[in-house]
Amino acid sequence: MNAHADEDLWIRRFHPAPEAATRLVCLPHAGGSASFYFPVSRALAPAIDVLAVQYPGRQDRRTEPCLDNIADLADEVTERLLPWTDRPLAIFGHSMGATLAFEVALRLEQRDITLQSLFASGRRAPSRHREETAHLYDDAALVREIKALNGTESQTLDDEEMLRAVLPAIRSDYRAAETYRYQPGPPLNCPVYAMIGESDPKVSIDEARSWVDHTLGRFELQTYPGGHFYLNAQAPRIIAAISQAVSATSGTGV
Repeated sequence: MNAHADEDLWIRRFHPAPEAATRLVCLPHAGGSASFYFPVSRALAPAIDVLAVQYPGRQDRRTEPCLDNIADLADEVTERLLPWTDRPLAIFGHSMGATLAFEVALRLEQRDITLQSLFASGRRAPSRHREETAHLYDDAALVREIKALNGTESQTLDDEEMLRAVLPAIRSDYRAAETYRYQPGPPLNCPVYAMIGESDPKVSIDEARSWVDHTLGRFELQTYPGGHFYLNAQAPRIIAAISQAVSATSGTGV
């Protein structure tokens, strides 16, 4: 593995687990950051080596220009993950991160890298399009949209200074998610686990079930109480589900 991989600004390894059989790559939602997955990393280490991706334009990368389309993000993330493919990779993405996870998974499989599994949380299948234009809203309307989803940014957006700091990244991510268009092609080979909140306004059960069309491997749909950010309240159950799925495939206990 590249000796400088730990120093990559894109990859955060909060709890290094060098003896783990599998790595889990976590991709944040729109406006989210790598630190969102700190509790996941803490809970799964040392059995699973967790890598959290930090997009440009936020936190310690806030002075860097954002990338506002999924293809560019997927190209960058894929390249940054190549040094970490010395052991099986599983990928987890929430909301925009799920779409990005799918595109990264496609790129990795095209390079003959076998993936352990893909966890797609809070997002409809890539082939199920909705016409959404929140990235074109003015600041006040965009803030209302975010707060309605009860995301981790909601409290942050009540602070004017913090709002000015995070809103550009949020808008850029929304643009990436809302302008994404699936390009038909071969499905994934790895198992896909779709996870959604039962009352999520951003994805229906039918839209989530369509993830089955994007894999030749095992498919499972898991539903949880809650809305778009159901995973905040359901974190222990989701972490357990990830652990179980990864362990079953890798043949290790967690």
